[in-house]
Amino acid sequence: MFICVHPWLRGLGRIAAGFALAASFTHAADSPAQKQFSRFAARYCLKCHDKETEKGDREFETFKLPLTKEADLIVAKDIIDQLTLREMPPQKAELFPADDERLALIRLLRESVSSARGKLASTSARTVMRRLSNREYENTLATLFGRRVDTLGLTVDFPKEKASEHIDTVGQSLVTSGFLLDQYFQSANRLVELRLGRPEAPPQTWTFNSNFVQYEELQGPHKAAFNFRYLNLYEQPNTDTRQGGYGHIEDFLKGVPVSGLYDLEVEAQAMHRDTHYDATIFGIDFSEPFLLGIVPGDATKNHIHYPQLIEPLLAQAVVPDEKPTWLKFRVWLEAGQTPRFIFPNGPYESRASVITINKRYAADFQGKYANAGVSRTHLLREGKLPHIRISEVKIEGPVAEPGGSAEEIAVFGAGGFQPKKALDQLYAFGARAYRRPLTRADRATIRKTYETRIAEKAPPRQAALDTLKMMLCSPSFLYLSEITAEKETRLGAYDLASRLSYALWSAPPDQELLAAAASGKLTQPDELRKQSRRLLADERVGGFVNGFLDGWLNLRDLGSQSPAREAARVYYAENLPEAMKTEARLFFRHLLQENGSVRQFLDADYTFADKRLAKLYNLPEQKTLRLADGFQRVSLAGNRQRGGLLGMAGVLTVSANGVETSPVTRGVWVSENILGIKPPPPPDVVPAIEPDVTGATTIRDRLAKHRTDPACNECHRKIDPLGFSLENFDPIGRWRADYARPKGNAPAPKVDASGEFGSGEKYADFREFKNILAGGRADVFARHLTKQFLTFATGRHLEPIDDFVIDDILQAAQQDGYGLRTLVVESLASDIFRSR
Repeated sequence: MFICVHPWLRGLGRIAAGFALAASFTHAADSPAQKQFSRFAARYCLKCHDKETEKGDREFETFKLPLTKEADLIVAKDIIDQLTLREMPPQKAELFPADDERLALIRLLRESVSSARGKLASTSARTVMRRLSNREYENTLATLFGRRVDTLGLTVDFPKEKASEHIDTVGQSLVTSGFLLDQYFQSANRLVELRLGRPEAPPQTWTFNSNFVQYEELQGPHKAAFNFRYLNLYEQPNTDTRQGGYGHIEDFLKGVPVSGLYDLEVEAQAMHRDTHYDATIFGIDFSEPFLLGIVPGDATKNHIHYPQLIEPLLAQAVVPDEKPTWLKFRVWLEAGQTPRFIFPNGPYESRASVITINKRYAADFQGKYANAGVSRTHLLREGKLPHIRISEVKIEGPVAEPGGSAEEIAVFGAGGFQPKKALDQLYAFGARAYRRPLTRADRATIRKTYETRIAEKAPPRQAALDTLKMMLCSPSFLYLSEITAEKETRLGAYDLASRLSYALWSAPPDQELLAAAASGKLTQPDELRKQSRRLLADERVGGFVNGFLDGWLNLRDLGSQSPAREAARVYYAENLPEAMKTEARLFFRHLLQENGSVRQFLDADYTFADKRLAKLYNLPEQKTLRLADGFQRVSLAGNRQRGGLLGMAGVLTVSANGVETSPVTRGVWVSENILGIKPPPPPDVVPAIEPDVTGATTIRDRLAKHRTDPACNECHRKIDPLGFSLENFDPIGRWRADYARPKGNAPAPKVDASGEFGSGEKYADFREFKNILAGGRADVFARHLTKQFLTFATGRHLEPIDDFVIDDILQAAQQDGYGLRTLVVESLASDIFRSR
């Protein structure tokens, strides 16, 4: 048995104690593998990780080989990771294993893990049956009804969705409450009635060229300057003051009578894009043409001048400078919605602009308004205030759709609803909604609902619509419910088709995928790989890319800790969050399409940027790109400031706290999201890092003081080096060489982005840090990425027993250059994905 060593023995000398402990720790009946591990542990590990100490909650004294328990498997994996990364023993230790000792133990433990595979595999986890997430719910309805549904705001009133470790597809976190069930009914009723139950309405025409009353603060100047003759847009929608960001039609607050397509003609002109006023006053790029956008508004929901919960961009166009020009749009509006006009690339905060012009350009008005100041009225009459001027709006609709509406065809077929074929049409829709062939019970429920409504004197069409609502509230629609026999451990073909399509499209399976399920071929790994590649090549893969990156990189929270407007004006003025997300999404999609190596996530000599990001990154393309060019692949060859995920502004922003940067916050983000290592929470007794409101000390100085506490140093020596490398980036990802200048006359402190890993590897700057990650931790990163993807795709967190299958996936991906598409396809063909 094991002999516990009294603590005083450890003070007699590390080497002597190590040999003595090794002798006592090794039992004569132990296996050769156990003896080898015991000698290594006694010499290098047990001072901190015996039963009495358990430093870092790790205890190796009772660890046994061969592996027979899942708990020991977890410990073995942890030891392998720590030795591979050279994190243990720590640098302060007096004894270190030679490389041949370290590698020998890694080989021993890996062989032990491998040999335990057959013994422990039978305890594999199972996915909890889950409902559709909110985004999957809306995507599914858009597919079933053949048109966008974001104008309806179907999930606006749903309870806030809880993600599990930022991933929104984990079954255990997708709770269904009574309130949510009621919201499902409300949403189904609204969707069906507005899209399929809308009354016949002949086209109408409305014309508006006067009484353009706007936000209260604008009413006086607009009445005085042009008696409400024009509808003016002065600023972008995303401002604090809400003064001229939304332009509505005062005489059309009731909105359109029925949901449908409407043609809009707008006579508009870009005013004073050539203004001589300083462009920095407006935070605008005057080299770019002004853009006019259209979003829906509902006067019954909120202030018509303010942002509303339901305002997807319906259309957008460039506004000419030379003269008033008619712009034509065709947009979808729901019953009761009125079009509102926005200025997406407009000035930032109109009120502040007017005040500044009043101070700086009063001389332009030759002293006429010296007493009262230069008001907006004066600027509109005689000044050069940049804005969009709308002089007339024509609305016509609803526009008839040849062959019937998109919804009618999508739900009932090419001929539309036919009373004599009502049940057959409802059965066909049910099979699409439930994503499988209907059972006898399904058909009976559909038939009973329809016939009950007919018996209640409902017209056949209304009876059919009410039956549709019932299906849209059914668990078979709302849940990825399994029809696989309970005794089976592998998913059946139809369940597998749904899991695959929601993993890669966040939407229901198409006909080809359902046909593969019907034939039974889909359960075969080769067919599953074939279908996976087909779905990945489809444009609908954006559902996967967006949803997965929102979870893995936590891009969903981009903007939740917004930086101060005065310190990061460009973040709001140029809508950088949208640009930041787009960069990461395009980079990910590119690697998918080209099967690029996942190592490029750690470092790459290119990225995707538009004009906004090119300016933020100070790239040469900022001088050549136009907003109309959108995102382009740009070279980062020789650029020491960018490249890979950690050089992307979206990642750098979401890993900051919005106010200042912290190596701890960013270090934890890198540890969790890049390396897959979740640091333990700080103990309650650990003091907080003291802020320095004067700016006289850097965060590195304060952390050095913090790490003098041994309880703090244990984790910070691993976390901080991951964050120090990113200190050259401010809270929105701009490069900086210095911190903000402190109060008083002291110079701005220099940024020190150097660091040392717990393994002893040192770096001088961001570039060298990435080299260490790409060179020595690519395998660790690839394993974490695989786990994150499988969690997203299966709807459950992985467990240690799953590592056996992940090893197979990584081996196949490594043989193909660690290609991202290969990694995804092999994950989808794995036992983990195909199992219940």
